[in-house]
Amino acid sequence: MAKLSYPLLAIIKQAPGKGGKMTVRAFDARTNADITRDIVYITLQNAFKNSEYLFKDEESSRWTRVPNTTTLDMIESHAKAASAQPIAATQSADPVMAMIHSSPSKRPADLFCEDLTWKFICRNIVRGRNILLTGPTGTGKSQTAFAAARAMDRELFYINLGATQDPRGALIGNTHFSKDSGTFFNESAFVRAIQTPNTVVVLDELSRAHPEAWNILMTVLDPKQRYLRMDEAVGTPEIKVADGVSFVGTANIGSEYTAVRVMDRALLDRFVIAEIPFLGVDDETRLITQLHSSINAQFARNLAEIAAQTRAEIKSDNSRISTPISTRSVLEMAGLIEDGFTLAECAEVSIYPLYSQDGGMQSERTYIKQLVQKYIPDGTADSLNGTTDSTTDSNPF
Repeated sequence: MAKLSYPLLAIIKQAPGKGGKMTVRAFDARTNADITRDIVYITLQNAFKNSEYLFKDEESSRWTRVPNTTTLDMIESHAKAASAQPIAATQSADPVMAMIHSSPSKRPADLFCEDLTWKFICRNIVRGRNILLTGPTGTGKSQTAFAAARAMDRELFYINLGATQDPRGALIGNTHFSKDSGTFFNESAFVRAIQTPNTVVVLDELSRAHPEAWNILMTVLDPKQRYLRMDEAVGTPEIKVADGVSFVGTANIGSEYTAVRVMDRALLDRFVIAEIPFLGVDDETRLITQLHSSINAQFARNLAEIAAQTRAEIKSDNSRISTPISTRSVLEMAGLIEDGFTLAECAEVSIYPLYSQDGGMQSERTYIKQLVQKYIPDGTADSLNGTTDSTTDSNPF
């Protein structure tokens, strides 16, 4: 009888490490041997954070997180069942292709994305390609990246490049001094992430990143190079990007985004691009009622229609506003309504501050107030001079 290749189950817990200090460590469930060094740090930390175990298939050499109720008997039974399948059945279809084409069924219910766009994103993740998600702010680009990584069962590493003040420290690492050991180099979490096979690295707010971050990423993202030069480390070693690592960037591209930079064409060419647009009225209404089930369906549609009209206006030749209402803002207003705020009150705190009062009756603020008033029951809850009489606005539920 052929020898079965059983996976290895690791139990993750805190235990004394080198020098007796308590650290997160991994132990073989069969022998209780310490196998911490065999597991990538990020994978180990994520399993501990989520109170999970890890198992490693000896054929694929890949660690996967599993519930901490998993037992050796469960895993070995699964391995036996898999080995008993006819060879033709297991090899008749490309498992990667099967994963790609089954991806729409793995999309979260609260993520509204076209099937083609979703499948395209998942395909690039599975194939270890770089993909840039573009679109207006608040459309769920980061959420889409996270969801696709989870759906494809990939380890996830996140870095917000727009909030990074020290690109070299965040992407490479820093040199430190210790009175005990002298000067030493501490590599970044990003370095560890790109050395972990099949990781999805989310480069959030790429269009807001410092140009130095772009320069560092050029060789990392180039499909023919795929390495990171560790300039700060002794000997300037080159770190190779592991197999299957996919980089998913997010970017706002457009003149209305004043804090973004014009992205280098050479950097853009290292990605394929998927656009994440605003939702249509029907989809946004469904999203609102799905996340805030106590809201009246018509009221949810009113919120979606107000937002949709601002998005249509911003595209007109002589737009009277400078920014549309995002899905993120719509959901924030839905939360306020669920907590008992009226539409007039929601508009006062969530919509009007986005728009300038300059220009008096011709201002952006006036236009938005006129738009919102169409959806307030008697049309008098908001006056154009900025006062609010919330007693005239009644919640429909």
